[in-house]
Amino acid sequence: MKMFFRVLLAVEIAALAVWSLVWDSLDFRIYRLGGGVVTEGTRLYTEKLAEHWYTNTPFFALICSPLSELPLTAARVAWQFASLAALAWACAGILELAGRPVSRNTVAVLVAIAMPLAPVYHTFFQGQVNLFLLAFVVADMKAVARGGKAAGIGIGIAAAVKLTPGIFIVLLLVTGRVRAACVAAGTFAAAVAGTWLVAPDASRVYWSGTFRDTSRVGVTYISNQSPFGMLSRMLGGHPERVESWYPLISVAVAVAGLAIAAAWARRGDWLGATAVTGTTGLLVSPISWAHHWVWVLPVLVLLVRNGRRVPAVCVYVLFVLSPLWWTPHDSTSREWGFHGPTTLVANCYLVSAFVFLAYAAVEVRRPRVGSVTPVRPVELAIDKTPVPEASCQ
Repeated sequence: MKMFFRVLLAVEIAALAVWSLVWDSLDFRIYRLGGGVVTEGTRLYTEKLAEHWYTNTPFFALICSPLSELPLTAARVAWQFASLAALAWACAGILELAGRPVSRNTVAVLVAIAMPLAPVYHTFFQGQVNLFLLAFVVADMKAVARGGKAAGIGIGIAAAVKLTPGIFIVLLLVTGRVRAACVAAGTFAAAVAGTWLVAPDASRVYWSGTFRDTSRVGVTYISNQSPFGMLSRMLGGHPERVESWYPLISVAVAVAGLAIAAAWARRGDWLGATAVTGTTGLLVSPISWAHHWVWVLPVLVLLVRNGRRVPAVCVYVLFVLSPLWWTPHDSTSREWGFHGPTTLVANCYLVSAFVFLAYAAVEVRRPRVGSVTPVRPVELAIDKTPVPEASCQ
């Protein structure tokens, strides 16, 4: 079995190498272009890059500025393999949070299993930043579980890159990890302030309102698996009909999700707290593209560790096949409105997230008997071929 996963991982790495050389990943190209103009006045947010608006923070653009000095192909290959390293780092951290001794074999097996997940391979397809964010947050949650003094830095950096990981700062506060929360908030503030000194115009435009302007992206595109995206599609493809009252839903989901996560943390189960908080962040954000859902990885490990192997297999198959793409998504009446089971499938990531939160709320109330059973990564293995997804930005 170990040999099978070694071969599988070798094939996946070889495929990634070829892909990195020949495919011009759209989102990475935008990151690189953004890094090249971040200090040039307001261009980062007032001019389109590669015919798309730049939607990330000026801090992230500043981080990407060295990439703009490299040839595109060289920069892309370096980025993709750094993403692979981040995935391995995140897998090691998740296994440790699960109570599993970390070795090269266990990490390699979990990476091989993770690569066919649609959010993971879609992240590579587009050259996205998601795996870095996952790795930073998991590393910090591992430090919190250990009581490390440096806990919070990774979460602060992740939040400075893409805001939504900031929900983990709230988790730290509600679980009494005040020092770690202050470190995270301080890291975030330092990143924002430092970027403002280097790129004041871009920072002013972004923080004066661009950061919450959802009109710069295709809110109703089926890849947006947030409640905001679902409701906008169900109401005829009109996000403006949702905007005025949607914040109430976000607050309610955030309160409920963080309460569940805090309950897991009080049990000393930081894998559960991480999985629940990551899922809650996806539900709270108005934009949760299909490739943002890399948080399914700690969810899967949690389910297997807790002996919920059949649900874990079902979730794995769902996120490998990604059936949302099989439903109409052509901005017509076939997509807008409610069409029974078709609408449920079209929002399958979202539905699965709410089901998971319900499970987590019930499971955390059950008394723990002895120690948790460590996860065996091979039990997550499903031999499925990834289904290519359309690029979405």
